Amino acid sequence: MSETSPGLSSPTIMLIALARRLATSALPFVVVILLWQFASLFFPRFLFPSLIDVFWRCIEIFSTGSMFADVLATILRILAGLAGAFVIGAALALLMFRSRPLDSFLSPILSLFQGIPALSWVVFAIIWFHGVEFRILFIMVVTTLPAFTFQVLGALRGMSRDLMEMVFSFRPTRAKLFRVMIAPAILPDILTAWKVNLGNASRVVVVAELVGATGGVGYQLLQQQQLFDMAGALAWTLQLVFFVLIVQGTLTLIETTVFRYRAVSERAI
Repeated sequence: MSETSPGLSSPTIMLIALARRLATSALPFVVVILLWQFASLFFPRFLFPSLIDVFWRCIEIFSTGSMFADVLATILRILAGLAGAFVIGAALALLMFRSRPLDSFLSPILSLFQGIPALSWVVFAIIWFHGVEFRILFIMVVTTLPAFTFQVLGALRGMSRDLMEMVFSFRPTRAKLFRVMIAPAILPDILTAWKVNLGNASRVVVVAELVGATGGVGYQLLQQQQLFDMAGALAWTLQLVFFVLIVQGTLTLIETTVFRYRAVSERAI
């Protein structure tokens, strides 16, 4: 039986469900905000600044051209690094899927790369390369490449063999095979890979900019640390948080739209 009243119309029921979902999603953030604001009443401002101060610092970043340019620079670095790592990783995954000897050769190398900390790659990039932008691009690509490669490879290996043989029986062209069989099978894992690597990339780019850049969110965080400006540090950190939330929401919307044909279970697992 439904928990809602039988006299309510369908749009009203949908609005109530949406309001409940929004309230559930917002509750953890409200609790954190209240706890932080409560702590700001008893601790010095350089430890727990008022969230009102943080809000005005965020407005200052958005309204000041030079500051907002640093935010855009960091966003472009993240997107460029993720795009490069995804293209290279997808190509490597396809080659490893088609060739077992190549898989045996590349898997240990990618596992080795995955175990190297991001800070070590920053040091290597500073020693090897001269240009700041190329250093950051190299760090972004090499730190997210193994995850993209393994996740795409796992998606390719997870395709149903029986379904693949059935599709081959119709003798499709390569383009149609990719559109009808391969893309729907691997796209959910690819979107998940982007969601996971987006958070990793946002952390890596800050480390790269802290050490080797003269602009960007990481560079600005270093300036706030030298001034012991906690409100500024929080405001600059929130710029990356906003970006990650917006992109993840976009990816979720794409996933919901593309796979709306999936059946929804009436049971909760």
